[in-house]
Amino acid sequence: MASLVKPPPDDSITESEGSHHSRGEVVRPGVEGPGVPPALLARLELEHIYDEYFDFVWRSLQRLGTTPSLLDDALQDVFVVVHRRLSDFEGRSTLKTWLFGICMRVASDYGRRHKQQALTTEPAAEVVDLGARDPLEQAARSEAVEFLYAQLAELDEDKRAVFILAELEDMSCAEIAVAVGANVNTVTSRLKAARLAFEAGVRRYQARDRRK
Repeated sequence: MASLVKPPPDDSITESEGSHHSRGEVVRPGVEGPGVPPALLARLELEHIYDEYFDFVWRSLQRLGTTPSLLDDALQDVFVVVHRRLSDFEGRSTLKTWLFGICMRVASDYGRRHKQQALTTEPAAEVVDLGARDPLEQAARSEAVEFLYAQLAELDEDKRAVFILAELEDMSCAEIAVAVGANVNTVTSRLKAARLAFEAGVRRYQARDRRK
């Protein structure tokens, strides 16, 4: 497997700014999607998956609340699981959906095992959008990303996952249901609650901003 030395991607509210891949999704005809023969998927090189989905895995782990100082280890664990289980992947969902399910489990495991470290380490590292040359624009984007992560941290794991996939990865409720292992009605309910919580956070933020 390729050494995990690739630098972390820049992140922002929109997916296109957080990755050099549009929506983080790379479609390879005859390789990805429901109904793909398991034998064909098993032959995919791990290096290809690593290159194509590194950004997606990194930002997913970060958005799911993995402590910044543990992101490298968590990312390594995700691709170890991918390497071990790739031959079992039956192609009933896209690789992106499958990878997010692995990210959820790894992030949750790190959250439990390293809870104390998460409470005592620094908040998410400042994100700089290299596409924003104006310092004021850079500051605004950094503030927006900081706000996003603060609001995601307020959601419980289930609501956070569906919100990330719906609002930041632009997945349908059917796709999300596969990724999180829940039925569509449950996903819809969680997403509605997450959106209401996020909107409440926006209102609180705006109220504080007006008082400054």
